[in-house]
Amino acid sequence: MPAPKPPRRSRYAKSQVVIFLNFCLSAALFVLLVAGAIFYWGSTEFNAPGPLQKQATYVVPRNTGVQAIADGLERDGIISSATVFEYGVRLEKAAGDLKAGEYAFAPGVSMRGVMEKLKSGESIMHSITIPEGWTVQKAYDRIAADDTLTGPMPDPVPEGSLRPDTYLFQRGTTRKEMVKRMRAAQEKLVAEIWQGRDPDLPLKDVGQFITLASIVERETGVPEERPHVASVFINRLKKGMRLQSDPTFLYGVYGGAGKPSDQPVTQSDIDSDTPYNTYKIKGLPPGPIANPGRAALQAVAHPDKTDDLYFVADGTGGHVFSSSLSEHNNNVRKYRDLQKQQRADAAATAN
Repeated sequence: MPAPKPPRRSRYAKSQVVIFLNFCLSAALFVLLVAGAIFYWGSTEFNAPGPLQKQATYVVPRNTGVQAIADGLERDGIISSATVFEYGVRLEKAAGDLKAGEYAFAPGVSMRGVMEKLKSGESIMHSITIPEGWTVQKAYDRIAADDTLTGPMPDPVPEGSLRPDTYLFQRGTTRKEMVKRMRAAQEKLVAEIWQGRDPDLPLKDVGQFITLASIVERETGVPEERPHVASVFINRLKKGMRLQSDPTFLYGVYGGAGKPSDQPVTQSDIDSDTPYNTYKIKGLPPGPIANPGRAALQAVAHPDKTDDLYFVADGTGGHVFSSSLSEHNNNVRKYRDLQKQQRADAAATAN
């Protein structure tokens, strides 16, 4: 006897399965279409010109995530959508490549352009200049006043320990970082020049080297004169003569703030009883009187070979040098006569 056939499924049951499968397929297709449309729209938005109407800058703080960066860019009107920017950056796997700094963006920059700029790290660079011969106090005043730097000033550093130069930095650099950088640059420069110095210098250590270089720096602003000025002080040290340098006693009186430009040098300044008054003390003062630059350091490390022991201003910004006191006194008289004539000429012009 043949086995009974299994019961056939009803047409109704078959239609329910088909309907469900069709629904699932339709839903999946719809989701894919929507996702594709969203992706296409997002990609178009990511690459399209942005809303920025004129050049603008934006600062990315350190240790800032992509979401916070995106929100800030949208808030400043540089991009149209923080969400699109964030997802675009993440899809490009660039979230960890965005660098801190201050950036300039051109009008109409796309979100992709913004991302590429932040990835490049091509931020706006600011500069600060510390002139040769400035004291640490004057350098600190300039650093403290720069509003592109951040944070408090560090404790004072020794005189002569900052390298005079122009430094480039990003907005947000701390003042402590800037001072540390200037100090490291000076230490490196001094070590390099000290190592290659002439072997017969009457200097006990690198501290005396910096001290004498700071005096040479303050004595003349004429670069080609520095080795000659250095030779005068080197010759005086070798002979045990007093240095008799005006900038040293002025530093002893006024310190790092310096003498006010409208205040004349007085006899009490010259007679001041400080360890920096080289008209009274023998040898070098106890420390530098300014931050010497490369040229002054090089001049002391390799001074001219001369017999000169004296120099006086020549009235044109430079100096006249001499090896004897009588010749020096004659040069001083000439300089004073020149000063008298200049004052007379000025008075005649005024009248």
